[in-house]
Amino acid sequence: MLGASFDDAAANKKFADEQGYTYPLLCDTDRKLGLAYKACDSASDSWPRRVTYVIGKDGKIEQAIHTQDVAGQAAALLAKS
Repeated sequence: MLGASFDDAAANKKFADEQGYTYPLLCDTDRKLGLAYKACDSASDSWPRRVTYVIGKDGKIEQAIHTQDVAGQAAALLAKS
């Protein structure tokens, strides 16, 4: 499991520590990942949309779920696998 945000490494670390995340948060400060995965519409967007992706072993997206409950959505998906 990975997460991504538009924040820098220091902000991501602080957020992950506060939230108790046990998985890496990627820094997408240039919005390239957000644009590629359609989590934002332009490189000037302040915030990404919250999307959970399930990526198969073949590297292809199996599911894309727009959600506000990121932790809950990820847990539900992991329970199904």
